[in-house]
Amino acid sequence: MIDPAVTNISLSDYKYELPEERIAKFPLKNRSESKLQLYEKGNITHKNFSDLPDHIPAGATLFFNDTKVIPARLHFRKATGALIEIFLLEPIKPTRDIAEAMLVQESATWKCMVGNFKKWKGDAELIMPLEIDGKAVDLIATIDNREEIAITFTWPEAHRFVDIVEAAGKVPLPPYIDREVEKEDHDRYQTIYSAHEGAVAAPTAGLHFTDEVLAQLKSKHVNLDYLTLHVSAGTFQPIKEENALDHPMHSEQVVIKTENLETLLKSEKVIAVGTTSMRTLESLYWFGVKILKEGSTSFQISKLYPYDHTEKDLPTMKEAVTAVKTFMTESGVSQIHGHTEIFIFPGYKFRVCDGLITNYHLPGSTLILLVAAFIGEDWKKIYQEALDKNYRFLSYGDSSLLLP
Repeated sequence: MIDPAVTNISLSDYKYELPEERIAKFPLKNRSESKLQLYEKGNITHKNFSDLPDHIPAGATLFFNDTKVIPARLHFRKATGALIEIFLLEPIKPTRDIAEAMLVQESATWKCMVGNFKKWKGDAELIMPLEIDGKAVDLIATIDNREEIAITFTWPEAHRFVDIVEAAGKVPLPPYIDREVEKEDHDRYQTIYSAHEGAVAAPTAGLHFTDEVLAQLKSKHVNLDYLTLHVSAGTFQPIKEENALDHPMHSEQVVIKTENLETLLKSEKVIAVGTTSMRTLESLYWFGVKILKEGSTSFQISKLYPYDHTEKDLPTMKEAVTAVKTFMTESGVSQIHGHTEIFIFPGYKFRVCDGLITNYHLPGSTLILLVAAFIGEDWKKIYQEALDKNYRFLSYGDSSLLLP
């Protein structure tokens, strides 16, 4: 429950000076050569990411987000030559489930952001000629709902939407990487373990992992587990309100498997690889709370749901996770899909996560608030250290291991 005295979180308290030249515009050639700042119980040391396995305790579990980034930027040309950029956000019909939406054929409607939208008049069709498997294919875009910016795409029915997007789209690099997409981005803006298409931004903490690092972790008896949160463009949405509590949090789709629950229940320490994994794990706990306290089996975690409860009425992590597992067993399902817009800010009590691997985030962002919630005021010390030691920032930047 939010302390009644906490009615304002001043955004200016979570900003820092980030020089433009410190933003990593290109990835390092070798993923694991990034720097790693180790924060452990208030102490800071500097390592290389390849040293990570030496600092994860045996018996701990790393939870990775195995979402796969789709080439979500689609560039159409009007007959006049005007460029219309359509950025895919989330599916609307025939299904809102991202995994299913990637497999639909013939037609799909998505909520989008559209550049030059004013130049796209009425019911005009935009056509993009493509080549798939050596055959010419036309992708047609029309406006389904102008107010909601819902765009309908149609194409020959022999192809899945994922095939169309792979042929038509460009890698959706974040707006602060202000350059054209290059060939190397297709591999480097993707984790090596990505599996399920649907994200429009990479879970960037995972970009540093290589097969060698994963093998070393396993050899040290560190458990590896994979869950899914399809990262939305809302992750880049700046907080515009000085009182950060007024920020409208974005919703993202999560997928939890029975194996995730079983792994959680026997894990000695839980370390989230990235803020998206952390948001997924913490949201899972609150889904268990909904089941136990409300009898609700709707996996929808609203922005401030965690703050509506008093501590004495809450279950342990294992009780909450067991409730979710029991629900899945009784429902005869091996995985569940949900949505979370959980807002983690200072004052939040972490229920699942003991550690976090993460990059360096934009000043005044929801992700800075999450880090500050996890380690307290030391977030300023960590960021100043990174600046002083010439760390590279944001998606293609360096990493940190936070063990409070």
